[in-house]
Amino acid sequence: MSLSRYFQAFALFFHRINPVQTLTLGYLLMTLIGWSLLSLPWFQTLPTHAIDNLFTAASAVSTTGLTSVSVSDHYNLGGELLVFILIQMGGLGYMIFGSFIVLITRKKISKTHEELLRTDFGLPKSFDFRGFVQTVLLFTLLVEALGAAGLYVIFKEKGIPDPLWNAVFHSVSAFCTAGFSLFNNSFEGFRDHIALNLIIIGLSFAGAIGFIAIVDVWERVTGRKKEITFTSKVILGFSLSTITAGCTLLFFTEPLFKELPNQVWLTALFQAMTAMTTVGFNTVTIGSLSHGALYLMTILMIVGASPAGTGGGIKSTTVIAVLAETFATLRGRRVVTFMGRVIPDFRLQQASASFNFYILFLTAGVYLLSITDSNLAVFDLIFEATSAIGTVGLSTGITGALSFAGKCVVIALMVLGRIGPLSIGLALFYNKKDYDDNLWDARYEDIPID
Repeated sequence: MSLSRYFQAFALFFHRINPVQTLTLGYLLMTLIGWSLLSLPWFQTLPTHAIDNLFTAASAVSTTGLTSVSVSDHYNLGGELLVFILIQMGGLGYMIFGSFIVLITRKKISKTHEELLRTDFGLPKSFDFRGFVQTVLLFTLLVEALGAAGLYVIFKEKGIPDPLWNAVFHSVSAFCTAGFSLFNNSFEGFRDHIALNLIIIGLSFAGAIGFIAIVDVWERVTGRKKEITFTSKVILGFSLSTITAGCTLLFFTEPLFKELPNQVWLTALFQAMTAMTTVGFNTVTIGSLSHGALYLMTILMIVGASPAGTGGGIKSTTVIAVLAETFATLRGRRVVTFMGRVIPDFRLQQASASFNFYILFLTAGVYLLSITDSNLAVFDLIFEATSAIGTVGLSTGITGALSFAGKCVVIALMVLGRIGPLSIGLALFYNKKDYDDNLWDARYEDIPID
């Protein structure tokens, strides 16, 4: 078979599969490319096992931040740059970059290309496609540049080696909620540095609230809209209130924080934020926290960030939809409402499916880790699995101690978390023709629920 025939067959294959399957294969391909490049000795300072290179690539593409080896110790500047690129493409989504190239060349956007982007970010059909891409890229470059400038001043003042590169790397890592750090102890050395903490908090929150809210707020600030949409109000309100609640609980219940000499509120805020936004940085040793604090952070990691952003987790709007449906059922209401607005049935179905698939994959991951790494504490494995599928990057310190099989499980969880449990479910089971053909053959049947 000639090379052109292979390309034709490849194009035909992608034409036949649905957008969700295309995106899934795209992220898997990007991970494999990153793994192949990181495995080259040209990018390594120390010889690194193949599974650790794959682990690093998957963690970067999924913007998780869990690492089985030290990035700064095992990879040279070229390797760090490769990780940086994978983080940026994984955080914004490779479809954003492809869309930008199409737009600047003034070519017509195909229906398939537009559908892929809408699927990747969960955009409603009424959303302005061209304006979304332009605003996202402009906002990203602006925020990351401002963050890098602020971090550069701090790193320069503190005498950190290569302050410019460290500033750019950590700014992008924070905005993409990746949690990758070139410091082996993350930001523990900057726990009481107010400016650095606020910069990282601002960058990660901006990335986590989602580009739908960002575009909406930007249009409100520039006067294009009189007020932000209901969705943005829900996202901002839920995110801020949850982080505030998490910060308050950590401050009053964590024994370790009471021993800190200063900036206790800032430390509590940073750790609540890093779990909720799934950025994964830390200013205290996570393994030294009490079980109560770790359990609270596990809940925050499961809830996660917001849709169409760089963060992971179940997502704020999904949690709200599930809770609204639960309370509507308990009150005997058939119509589900939240803040006086009716939530459509198809959105409730999506939220329920996403929630169930997320818990299913998380439970399966914990079960497999308890088999592959039975020598490690179950609570640590639960925290690790939650961090992986939520693309958070926080760890009690067991990542490097995982077995080969355990690392494979965590890699799978990170990839699942980046693509999204609902997208994985759609890629595996969605078949519109099958549904339409068999709908009228199905018989209604009542089943008891207790």
